[in-house]
Amino acid sequence: MLGGMEDLTLSELLERYATLRDTILGLEAERDELGARVKAALQSGEQAETDLYRATLKVSRRVEYPLERFREVFGDAAALEAASIDRRRAEALAKAGDLDGEQLRNVAVVKETQSLVLQPKTR
Repeated sequence: MLGGMEDLTLSELLERYATLRDTILGLEAERDELGARVKAALQSGEQAETDLYRATLKVSRRVEYPLERFREVFGDAAALEAASIDRRRAEALAKAGDLDGEQLRNVAVVKETQSLVLQPKTR
């Protein structure tokens, strides 16, 4: 165990645990708020750095197939089968020849998300 905690009662351990959990939740909420503000500034073209870090935005992309458009192109049965599983299932159906791969690519929508990245400046 951590130093000095062997002698604590179960209630005291629970109290310490609750305190740490509440502190962490508060810190995470503050971090999320600060991160959102920094991301917004970076998206508007500003730059931010400290002595140790440079803030950048990392873009992630995720392919999705909108259900209504998928249904229009491939029909109800294919939409039900693919939608009840996921993107990989739709792509597997195309690979197996059950769906037209080019039509599937035309139905695809790429979703982008941006996450804040702190790059160490000491590299």
